[in-house]
Amino acid sequence: MRRFLLAAMMFGAVTGAHAADMPDLPILRGGFSDAPSAPVNWRGFYIGGQGGYGSSDENFSGTNANLLAGLLDHNVIQQMDVSNWNLGLGKASQRSSAWGAFAGYNWQYDDVVVGIDASYMHGKFGGASLASKELVSGNALTDGNFHDVRVDSSAAIRINDMATIRGRAAYAWGCFLPYIFGGVAFGNADISRTVTVNDAVSNSQLGPFTQLAPLTASDVLHNHLVFGYTGGLGFDVNITGGLFMRAEWEYVRFTSTVDTSINTVRAGLGYKF
Repeated sequence: MRRFLLAAMMFGAVTGAHAADMPDLPILRGGFSDAPSAPVNWRGFYIGGQGGYGSSDENFSGTNANLLAGLLDHNVIQQMDVSNWNLGLGKASQRSSAWGAFAGYNWQYDDVVVGIDASYMHGKFGGASLASKELVSGNALTDGNFHDVRVDSSAAIRINDMATIRGRAAYAWGCFLPYIFGGVAFGNADISRTVTVNDAVSNSQLGPFTQLAPLTASDVLHNHLVFGYTGGLGFDVNITGGLFMRAEWEYVRFTSTVDTSINTVRAGLGYKF
């Protein structure tokens, strides 16, 4: 019995000595625990490059009304109410890839981030529309003749460059920064419009008609500055240090001579200083 007690005491002493020499492992305290990672600092200036793809939608309805009205001012065929005709110009769509850059500044208040952001995209957005309409007067006009009038109309717009300045509101969620934005838009556009009136006269409604010299009016603008507004959403993802990736959707509408809407999706890579 005495030998058993002595052996037990010696075993306990050896075990305690080994335990005192072992490192203080987390698993011995009830399990592992991850230290909380430091929050991402989004405050400061940033700059980056981007590429994307988008579509432009144009509405040419009413685009050439002022050209036609000016062309027929004090003309006898105005009695046919030609200047109020619906010339038939419609809608057009075009898709294009695009590339550009962005830059801005963030202010951060805990998890809330607000800032100002500028974006530039270069692409080939725009479209064109052609239409023709013809009408023979039901009665002789004040010049004593019946008139066979055909109006040919065309319009086109091309926007190669556009830039937007946006206010941005975001929420920092780990390494993600989802955001929404809105602001003003500027575009560099080439716009061309043409109206041609072909008039033929006869002393009978059934003809034969004699063709008169056509009347033409056109308006061509190169590198014309157009204005509009923008809105959209996206998110930034911190990769390491100040390096981050961006994904974004932006809607732009230019309310110029030709009503144009542009939707683009883009991805980018930026660096925050």
